[in-house]
Amino acid sequence: MTTDVQAPATAPPAPTAPGRPRHPLRAELLRGFAPWSGLAALLSVGGLMASKAAQWQGSWPETMSNLHLAAAALAVPLALAAGAWQGGRERRTRMGELRASMPRGPLAQFLVCALPVALWVTAGYALAAAGSLLACLPYTSAGHPLPLVLLGDALTAGACTLLGHVAGRTVPWRLAAPVLALGGYVLFGLASTTDSAVRFLGPAGGFPFGGTTDPVWWQPLVFALWGSALALTAVLAHAARRRAAALVPLAAALAAATVLVQSGDAMWQRNPLTQRQVCDDSAPRVCVSAAYPGMLPKVSDALSGLRGRLDGVQNLPIRFEDLPGGPHEDEAELPILTPIGWGVVRGELTDPQQYAWEAAHKLVREDCPALKTQDARIARTDEAVLRWLAPSRGWEQIHRVESRGDKQRRAAYRADEAALDHLKAMSPETRRAWLSRYFATARDCAPDPEEVPSL
Repeated sequence: MTTDVQAPATAPPAPTAPGRPRHPLRAELLRGFAPWSGLAALLSVGGLMASKAAQWQGSWPETMSNLHLAAAALAVPLALAAGAWQGGRERRTRMGELRASMPRGPLAQFLVCALPVALWVTAGYALAAAGSLLACLPYTSAGHPLPLVLLGDALTAGACTLLGHVAGRTVPWRLAAPVLALGGYVLFGLASTTDSAVRFLGPAGGFPFGGTTDPVWWQPLVFALWGSALALTAVLAHAARRRAAALVPLAAALAAATVLVQSGDAMWQRNPLTQRQVCDDSAPRVCVSAAYPGMLPKVSDALSGLRGRLDGVQNLPIRFEDLPGGPHEDEAELPILTPIGWGVVRGELTDPQQYAWEAAHKLVREDCPALKTQDARIARTDEAVLRWLAPSRGWEQIHRVESRGDKQRRAAYRADEAALDHLKAMSPETRRAWLSRYFATARDCAPDPEEVPSL
């Protein structure tokens, strides 16, 4: 007799608890148009900064000025266009009735659609700014970045995205996004070129470019409050159930605008580093702006040949200086190091020989053109001294080209060459004595001709 063994019945699996539904904001952040808008902000601002790298690498003030300019000229119009395009999405996809049937209120629905684009545009600008700061860091020797300026620019870009989103929802036009971007760019141009107080409310906030002044600490925050409060006013007036709530940010925007307009140019103060110098121990001493102390060895090396030829000569300036304004009577002015990108690129002199020639030129009656046209002998002497102190291939080539022509020009060229040969042929002791007599009158625009030694 066999018995059938029945397999035990297996219990059905226990039902799994339903997972927590993901917030729709997450999907908007990770997919769709929002990430592309952030990439566009990163590439546009980063591309502009990279194309002008020679003009800001090595200077924190120049880096901050260029970043602020890029934010106003590119990030703001792009944010307006991205917000407008996202705002018009519901109309293009005909989802207005579906949105109206959802349990969330209109303000929550607005923020779910608008915030991802604002966050991505802000992040794109922030990444471009961070990359620019890192690219500047190896070449700087003084100063520091201004994080509040970057924060204000990032908040302004995000606020413009919200403004664009409101415009995209309100204006039923497919070209609203490009027209709004063009309007933002035109507004930047108009506000940057006007002399009225309106420029302090424009996209650039009246920021003085050039690196010689810094904004007071509260200026970027007040400017960001002006843009953010204005955007919040538009959002609440468009999507809030109680539109009277828009009066609160509107009052904040008006207060911030009043502060910006009334403060005006007082919101900027001169960079203290540009008022100081760092000097070496040579004779004459070489002093450069404390904003670029790392350039002192490079400038000293470029002037080493010039200073070697002046060794032992009397009646020289006590130092070469690099301060705003003219030098004192016992000083000689150095060629300016700014703006970055001309004579200085990434902490290096682009043409040390030309720099030395310009420095020597400032020792030899630079501001006396009338005298040089009236007295050919003094002009010939000045030119011979300049050519001996700091030989320049470019100047020599120009001099030879100008000598071609009639007999008078050829005769003047031969006289110039004879004067230079005479100076070169002197013994070191004789030349030092002659140069000492020469530099006693070298900066006088009305010297006694008998006191100026000739060659």
